[in-house]
Amino acid sequence: MAVDWLTVWLTLKLATTTTLVLLLLGTPLAWWLANSRAWWTELIGTLVALPLVLPPTVLGFYLLLMLGPDGPIGELTLALGIGTLPFTFAGLVVGSVIYSLPFVVQPIRNAFEAMGERPIEVAATLRASPLRRFFTVALPLARPGFLTGAVLGFAHTVGEFGVILMIGGNIPGQTRVISVAIYDHVESLEWTQAHWLSGGMLLFSFLVVYTMYLTERRLRRDRA
Repeated sequence: MAVDWLTVWLTLKLATTTTLVLLLLGTPLAWWLANSRAWWTELIGTLVALPLVLPPTVLGFYLLLMLGPDGPIGELTLALGIGTLPFTFAGLVVGSVIYSLPFVVQPIRNAFEAMGERPIEVAATLRASPLRRFFTVALPLARPGFLTGAVLGFAHTVGEFGVILMIGGNIPGQTRVISVAIYDHVESLEWTQAHWLSGGMLLFSFLVVYTMYLTERRLRRDRA
């Protein structure tokens, strides 16, 4: 059986793009959540964590409405000449970023909170600027959190289904990722193709989790 490499490539491209965007957006958000003393901090934290318990189809439905031509974001993208985002790769990235946000933000936030305030205070007494304290002290100490967040964000995006199907549909070469392809093969009673893709996903998931555990143990041992 010929493997649908275009679907595999699109899935890896989506997961890589989503992970990079999440690290860029999630790092300052996690830092703020870990250090803010505002009363509404946990309200924002709850919104960030909401995709953990919200059914993917519900999230996908509301994203479809917001990104569609009659939604607020859809009207904005139309006015900017970008067009609508649903059923495009860009739309998949937006949905994936929102759906995988807690899987990246939470580990990084936990890592920032675990290091405590002492290292930052010591750096401040040495007259290091806030930006320098962040990049030379906070980021290196929170490295395990970044590793966990990146791995979980990537793996979670690879395994997405509900949000992807609602926003992107099943367009070969544009929005058809592995999870949707498996569903399509099962619907068509193409068991062999479904077995190949599902087995590959199972092996991938095992290797991701196993590698993450080994790397975290090594980082903890190096810090000790």
